[in-house]
Amino acid sequence: MRPFARGENPKRELWLMWFAVLAFYQLYTVVFFVLTRTQPPGSPSYTAAEVPGWFASHHDGLLVGLALIFVLGGLSATSIALITYTIRRMSVSRAFAYSYLILYSVSAVPGFLFICVALTAGAMRPERDPRLQQWLYDLGFLSFSGTMGVFLVGSLVWMAAILLDRNRVFPKWFGYLNLCNAVTEVVVAPAWIFDRGVFAWNGLIAWWINVVVFGIYTGVFINLLRNVIIREDFGTGPLPDLPPRRARRHTAAAEVA
Repeated sequence: MRPFARGENPKRELWLMWFAVLAFYQLYTVVFFVLTRTQPPGSPSYTAAEVPGWFASHHDGLLVGLALIFVLGGLSATSIALITYTIRRMSVSRAFAYSYLILYSVSAVPGFLFICVALTAGAMRPERDPRLQQWLYDLGFLSFSGTMGVFLVGSLVWMAAILLDRNRVFPKWFGYLNLCNAVTEVVVAPAWIFDRGVFAWNGLIAWWINVVVFGIYTGVFINLLRNVIIREDFGTGPLPDLPPRRARRHTAAAEVA
């Protein structure tokens, strides 16, 4: 373990990032599922005459909820940064970490911000031409659900890094869970073609199965990131084993303080 000056707590920054990740995903869930009610998504089969009604019924939630995203959405960067840090801690080339960092930084624009901008624009001016409202509606949900290709590559990069790593940063089974997540990002691609059925952006495969897998995957990697921080020794070799459960609580509390 690399020596540190007295009073220096190098893990404090990692814990701050981890709690920021936790806060972001809680914010994400509340905003998209409760405030804006954009998840589950609206129907892709809505006509130009029906879309203004959808915006009207979601008006206040869209403006308030997405305003929170514009203010606090930058917390999403903490997840990317912390995962990139853990990949750099692996025995693999740093190219994996930089590839992951770039891929997910780029994907945040179409996969996260476009829906916020498009739906906010639609909600702000309900008197706009219904065809333009429909265009904003389609842009928002297609960008959110249909641009998973970048996330797909990012998941595969993380998977490859885990499977090749010799420093035991993550368990190997989590590499295969990344593959499962990547598969769900493939099956959502037909959302660009279908506006009804299981492959539509609100369909059984493209949304319902996808969101269940993503929810499990997210919960798992947040917990594993916590374990990595507990095990981190700031060396270059394999990480030590995880301490017993009771000791973990005391360790985490002491390192945050």
